[in-house]
Amino acid sequence: MSQPSSPPSRLDVRGAVDLGALGRPTTPPPGAPGSAPAAGPYVVDTTESTFPELVQSSTQYPVVVLLWSSRSPASTELASSLGALAGQYGGRFLLSRVDVDSNPQIAAAFQVQQVPSVVAVLAGQPVPLFQGAYPAEQVAPVLDQVLEAAAANGVTGTAPAGTEDAGANAAEPEPVEEPLPPLHQAAYDAIERDDLDSAAAAYSQALRENPRDDMARAGLAQVGLMQRTRDVDPRTVRDAAAASPGDVDAQLAVADLDVLGGKVEDAFARLVDLVRATSGPERDRVRLRLVELFDVVGSDDPRVPPARRALASALY
Repeated sequence: MSQPSSPPSRLDVRGAVDLGALGRPTTPPPGAPGSAPAAGPYVVDTTESTFPELVQSSTQYPVVVLLWSSRSPASTELASSLGALAGQYGGRFLLSRVDVDSNPQIAAAFQVQQVPSVVAVLAGQPVPLFQGAYPAEQVAPVLDQVLEAAAANGVTGTAPAGTEDAGANAAEPEPVEEPLPPLHQAAYDAIERDDLDSAAAAYSQALRENPRDDMARAGLAQVGLMQRTRDVDPRTVRDAAAASPGDVDAQLAVADLDVLGGKVEDAFARLVDLVRATSGPERDRVRLRLVELFDVVGSDDPRVPPARRALASALY
């Protein structure tokens, strides 16, 4: 692991794509068969509600985040290894375990592509470490590098030994959710198979049957964002947009990446400015994409209403 030369922006899960409303598989609680082992010293189980507190704690001591799934045997094995090491290091770092099946918004914030994945958080900034199966004997050297980077950034505190602190109540099993409508379930199953075309078709059919189905509209918008960004190279996209400020396609692509990465306000501002700078069919394309991104983020997000007002002002 090497510390990034230009640190990434602070984590902000509020803007990450949240597929939680589409339904989530049930995961056994930690300590149950097929799940992660019960949390030990310096280990917490984190959910979307406790994640902001965890990120804040990374300003005091290093946090190592394990993104895992009960569907992955390698995840549970790595959870055991990291848990043992957390105890051996005696609080020099806190191990945070995140079940990606139950907390998809956190997985999106870290842009997880494979489980298990391990990411350090130092002073609110994510530092990717490794993903997939990893030799147990190589984990401790990586942790040592994390501690060196933490010390270089002044993050030298000691994590709490108990599980009553950040993320502790995440060990409680989540309530069983109501079954999804058939077309929504079909869309969710298609997403799980990485069949985004079928997911989009299912949501589109749900909207044809009920044009007021807000959940289907949000799901279709989210799937559209996933389709547009799945094969793009972020650096190439951003370089193209910087080189051609008037290129509508390039600016739309960057806005998609910003929403996917949690930079929601940047994406909205970019497209509002683009509405002001365009006219005719191009302006309408930009307007429609911005409205679609409103659906991705959610109408209850506090960043959407001011962006809607800015859009109205830009149009009229």
